Amino acid sequence: MKYILSILLFFTAPFFLLAQTKAGGLVFDPGGNPIPFANVVFAGSTEGTITNEDGRFYIQSDANYNQLKVSFVGFESLVIDLPQKVNYNLEITLKEETESLSEVVIYTGKQSKKNNPAIDILRKIWANKRSNGLSQFKQYEYDKYEKVEFDLNTIDSSLINSKIFNKMEFIFDQMDTSRITGKTYLPIFINERSSKVYGDNVLGKEKEELEGNRNSGFNTNQTLIAFIQELYNDFNVYDNYLKFFDKSFVSPLSTTGIDTYNYVLADSAFIKNKWCYNIIYYPRRPAELTFKGDFWVNDTTWAIKEINLQVNKSANINWVKEIYIEQEFEVLNDSVFLITRDYFLSDFALRKKEGSRGVYGKRTTLFDDYKFDQKREEDFYDERVTQYDESVYTKPDDFWEEKRLEPLSKDEKGVYVMLDSLKKVPKFQRFYDAGAMLVSGYYEWDRANLDIGPIFSVFGFNDVEGLRLRLGARTYFGQNDPWRLEGFGAYGFKDEKFKFGISGKVLLDAKSRLILSGGYRQDVEQIAASLTTSTDVLGRNLASSSLVTVGNNDQLTSIKLANFAIEAEFLKNLKVRYDLSYRTLESASPTFNLDYYTDFTQSEIKSQVKQTEMVVSTIFEPGKRTSGYGVERTTSNEWFPTIFVGYTKGVEGLFESDFDYEKIQLSYRQPWRMGGLGTFSSLIEAGKTFGEVPLGLMSVIPGNQNLFSIYGTFPQLNFYEFVTDTYLTAHLEHNFGGRIFGRIPFLRKLNLREIVGVKGAWGSVSDENRLINASGVDYLAPDDKPYYEYSFGVGNILKVLRIDFNFRGNYLDLPEARKFGVTGALEFSF
Repeated sequence: MKYILSILLFFTAPFFLLAQTKAGGLVFDPGGNPIPFANVVFAGSTEGTITNEDGRFYIQSDANYNQLKVSFVGFESLVIDLPQKVNYNLEITLKEETESLSEVVIYTGKQSKKNNPAIDILRKIWANKRSNGLSQFKQYEYDKYEKVEFDLNTIDSSLINSKIFNKMEFIFDQMDTSRITGKTYLPIFINERSSKVYGDNVLGKEKEELEGNRNSGFNTNQTLIAFIQELYNDFNVYDNYLKFFDKSFVSPLSTTGIDTYNYVLADSAFIKNKWCYNIIYYPRRPAELTFKGDFWVNDTTWAIKEINLQVNKSANINWVKEIYIEQEFEVLNDSVFLITRDYFLSDFALRKKEGSRGVYGKRTTLFDDYKFDQKREEDFYDERVTQYDESVYTKPDDFWEEKRLEPLSKDEKGVYVMLDSLKKVPKFQRFYDAGAMLVSGYYEWDRANLDIGPIFSVFGFNDVEGLRLRLGARTYFGQNDPWRLEGFGAYGFKDEKFKFGISGKVLLDAKSRLILSGGYRQDVEQIAASLTTSTDVLGRNLASSSLVTVGNNDQLTSIKLANFAIEAEFLKNLKVRYDLSYRTLESASPTFNLDYYTDFTQSEIKSQVKQTEMVVSTIFEPGKRTSGYGVERTTSNEWFPTIFVGYTKGVEGLFESDFDYEKIQLSYRQPWRMGGLGTFSSLIEAGKTFGEVPLGLMSVIPGNQNLFSIYGTFPQLNFYEFVTDTYLTAHLEHNFGGRIFGRIPFLRKLNLREIVGVKGAWGSVSDENRLINASGVDYLAPDDKPYYEYSFGVGNILKVLRIDFNFRGNYLDLPEARKFGVTGALEFSF
């Protein structure tokens, strides 16, 4: 494979304009053992890299160099000649030092925390980090240019000649070579973004105004653009943890770095008239979310001048084989160091083996034209873009020639032409349609402007309907549709009944996001599966996902629901909604009923509930980011809290409604990043019903008789086991992300992740609600002592599977109490 790659690179080298000097190979000690984390630089420069865990390196530069310098603590530095512009498969052996520096005690492997000059420098970086960069100014603004590119890598002759690329061979005209890994790659997508950033450190606010966005083949797809932005979100290298790919990596400049990294003072030199020290760092332990690399730091301001970070090869992260980051800082006014360039490369692959094929994701961010202390009113930072401006996504070429802070290479320019040509190839369009369907869950019927689906809801099963077939569709003219219609039809082969639903919504005002919606559904539902339920007429049907269950699952309800709603978002991420709904509820199974007494003598029983409700609710999601400007938007991030407050008024007599009551509900949900300790998830729910209501309107503590995990439910509770009209529940879960398993030798390579959780519920039932109950369901509430469960889980099994072992903590003597159970879920995460 290496020889094929070398030959391919040789014949294609004339087409590569970026690199002038290339070198790659292995570094050994005298015994023939590879040396990890050795420093490799072009002699006479600061352009360099370090070897990986296997002693392998690759280095590339736009400049011409004829020598390579290799060094590592405890070994003599070695300078070797580079006879050619491209030098691969080098094998370099270092000699052990005969004398050590008298003023510094050096160790190989783990470095001492005492008498280590590198750590002394690190402490000075900590002491001065708040006086460097933008934080020392009251206000700031700058121009920002960002380029994101995706490339198919490890291109070889077998791939080029594959039948899959039949009639698409022209795409290989754009091949190039990575300056980081030395692998051939084919650019397949590029996105450019130009914006102006404003910030106020006094107010603690920042605003980014998008001036232009351009990409190859998908210019106006804001969902794709938002996904890219979230995938490569900005970070500050001075922070203790660098957060990307849903993970928190320990920064080499972290105040906890001494316990996480080994540091070695390797060199010192002038960089653009500033005397700087070079420090190499590498992780103390494998499998943790850490980096290896080096940085140059100024000797007076103790600000970082250059830094590169390469993710530890054994780090517990999925689908990513390689992550490499470079940042460069320039001096302003002889003392202030500001970032000018940020380069991020990730190698996405199914396997981490050296020769496995994958996709490079590369982001280059350039910063320019810094201005400071120009105060703006607070309202300026609170202004929102509420309407889609197509001109932002269709800027002409002369705009980009002016805004680009570095020119595109010949191959990058070719991607625009290549993608336009590729979209005309029918085979590529079929691949694209299939991929879009798997991601969205809908088949796009372009001629009718319809999406057919969701395809994952076509088949279902439950004890009442048996096999259930469902087919749905929605209108879709574009991502910013001001209105949408949606509907479905379903049929159960056991009950031989047809079910259906239809809904519509329209955006009346984009600035306040004033939306009118309404719909009707007639279906079979599991109404005891959640507490704070959605008012979406066509929401998820939990009755149709019970192919594999524990115990009988026949406590289902036939529901007819009509709903009208108006909602608005006058403040960002604060949504207020008013619903008027009418529903009828009755049992869908002969073995279950919702009966209630209609008189004090308990002589008359009614089986159907007719109820009109008025609901006022608000949802606050600070920090939420969305894409799109239509009646529906896509959320592009997940690390934000969700606070829900709802008030329900049941109106007796309106449309023959049966009951008059009031209900208040609250919930708080938030995932938390805990740095190197993993992630913590929390969900708190509380509610109270005032007035007389039957079983169908009670607050049932949500059980889960499914073998699949459903967040917010109790997997060891049966449906309707605990019934309340006043409740408080809590779901707490912590994912250590492999921090424990990663320290166990025989488990380390499996990259498993340990999860612990605890769930609890308290509730009560009023006497009046007990008196009208004629359903046969005993109203048992966990009022004497709260009910609780605890669980231990193993995640990331084969990268996609999670299994939880659930234990019931109390109420073990109840009939049919399930003391232990196992649930599973498919999880696709980094």
